[in-house]
Amino acid sequence: MEYTIKKFAELANISTRTLRYYDEIGLLKPAKISESGYRIYGEKEVDLLQQILFYKELGLNLNDIKKIIYAPDFNIIDALNSHLLKLKEKQKQILSLINTLEKTINEKKGGPKMKDYEKFEGFKKEKLEENEKLYGKEIREKYGEKQVEKSNEMFMNMTKEEYEKVQEIEQKLYDTLKEAFALKDHTSPLAQKAAELHKKWLSFYWPKYHKEAHANLVRMYVEDERFTAYYDKLAPGMTIFLRDAVLHYLNNN
Repeated sequence: MEYTIKKFAELANISTRTLRYYDEIGLLKPAKISESGYRIYGEKEVDLLQQILFYKELGLNLNDIKKIIYAPDFNIIDALNSHLLKLKEKQKQILSLINTLEKTINEKKGGPKMKDYEKFEGFKKEKLEENEKLYGKEIREKYGEKQVEKSNEMFMNMTKEEYEKVQEIEQKLYDTLKEAFALKDHTSPLAQKAAELHKKWLSFYWPKYHKEAHANLVRMYVEDERFTAYYDKLAPGMTIFLRDAVLHYLNNN
């Protein structure tokens, strides 16, 4: 079946302006242009738009989506299976949050009292799933399945006080890093305080702290662009600064 741009936009519940933009950037070209100059879309474009919208829902930007769907080895069945798996993971996260909310409402109505850790269980599961999706493969390859599972177990078993404490340390780490970065000296007292805070933050996740593992971790931050983006969102170059500050701290303590 063929669609004009108006009908195609209505079918997918998006705007014709969006489709024109996708055409302009080469993300989704029409099958043909009619004699009257109208964009016409066919079955192939329907399937491609579905893929684009799936990837957008999963948080990918348009440039990355374009690279994926036009890659020589792109396989639509594999892509659909991947979408299904990721949406099921998202479903698990949402169900966990719903469960936490229902328990909380029930308690407020006079039902069974929740344990403190249960009140944060849904949020912790959501964060754990997010980290697993982003970094799970690399972390498991570097530190091993057993170590990662122990770390995840520690996180899930955190008390309310521990959970609040690790959030506080994380925020203090960010604030100290920004102050230290402005000085442009990774050996400064502020930078070394940030390195110590990073060590304290890790202690909530690692069953046992090791200097060598800490050094390897901050090196990996710089080597992997996803880790780099996490700290560079504070300021470009922040990840390298943190690595250098931590390595200096480890060499002197």
